[in-house]
Amino acid sequence: MSIQTSQAEPKLLNSVSFAGHAAQGSPRRADRRVLFVVGIIALGALGAGARMWYRSHYFVETEDAYLSGHVHPVSARISGVVTRVLIDDNQAVREGDLMAELDPADQRVKGEQIQAQIDTAEQQVLRSEAEVAQVKAQAGVAGAQVVQSEALLLRAQQDAERYGQLYTSQIKAVSKAELDAVIATRSSAVADLAARRDSALAAKAQTGAAGAASAVLKAQVRVLRVQLKEAQQQLAYNRIVAPVSGRIGKRSIEVGMRVQPGEQLSAIVQDNVWVTANFKETQLADLRQGQTVRVSVDALPGNVLKGRIDSFAPASGAQFALLPADNATGNFTKIVQRVPVKIVLRAQDLTALRGRLVPGMSVLAEVEINQPAATSVR
Repeated sequence: MSIQTSQAEPKLLNSVSFAGHAAQGSPRRADRRVLFVVGIIALGALGAGARMWYRSHYFVETEDAYLSGHVHPVSARISGVVTRVLIDDNQAVREGDLMAELDPADQRVKGEQIQAQIDTAEQQVLRSEAEVAQVKAQAGVAGAQVVQSEALLLRAQQDAERYGQLYTSQIKAVSKAELDAVIATRSSAVADLAARRDSALAAKAQTGAAGAASAVLKAQVRVLRVQLKEAQQQLAYNRIVAPVSGRIGKRSIEVGMRVQPGEQLSAIVQDNVWVTANFKETQLADLRQGQTVRVSVDALPGNVLKGRIDSFAPASGAQFALLPADNATGNFTKIVQRVPVKIVLRAQDLTALRGRLVPGMSVLAEVEINQPAATSVR
């Protein structure tokens, strides 16, 4: 028994020694792993901090940006009942395409009424022109009669002078009755000339009145023709056409509905869009017209578009608000204002994403401020 015990003691000592060495090596490996992980985290934090510092000094960005575009409201210019609708939601149309038609019956009846009034007025003009010609003829006759009366008066005056010379206190070549008759003829000629002149003046006045009446009728005809032209234009307005090329949106027109002038029936959105980025006023110092801009559209992840700064708004967004803030009330709180900046996208990007970029989409605009100011994107 003593021999077996002595042989077992070395084995026990060896196992205890191995366990001690293992216990000493395990903390060292764990410490190295912890240091490795801490080092990776420190390097990552350092890299992230360096990136944040670099981007804060050399990049300006904003998420307060969206796509903008031309949205043209389409409305009726006259009232009427819709008889045909030739468009559908999101349909592409070209400028001048027929979109809808209104019932033209009312405008046709109005045009026919005005045409009938024109015909009546033209007949009245013809009659007035005949009356003017007749009055002018009468005025001519009156003028001739005045000339005739003047000749008769001249003859009567000459006769009266001759008879007066032949019948004096010394000479009695003619009788007193003959002298009285000649004097009476002269007086009659004077009265007749006065009457003829009055008739001529009356005929001339009638000529002026007839000419004025004819001019009034002709003016009425011109007014009626203008009204007819307007009625014809109103008839043409029954055809509602596309004012520009684009795609249909906000369609509310239906067959059978009665529309009023100015009532919006649809909208046409053009494909040419741009970015309106609201940068903080503290970010504008390093922004220049023509700088290149990276644009990321939320609806198209992974697609990075390029644009350029086109122009800056003439005032901050608060100035265009419906109720701008009144900073003179005594409770002023300074708030960083934002200024809209227009960013124009590249033509190839607009062509490649035609129909996918629509006004109202949210975007992220990023500008590298250390680029040359004259850089342009085409």
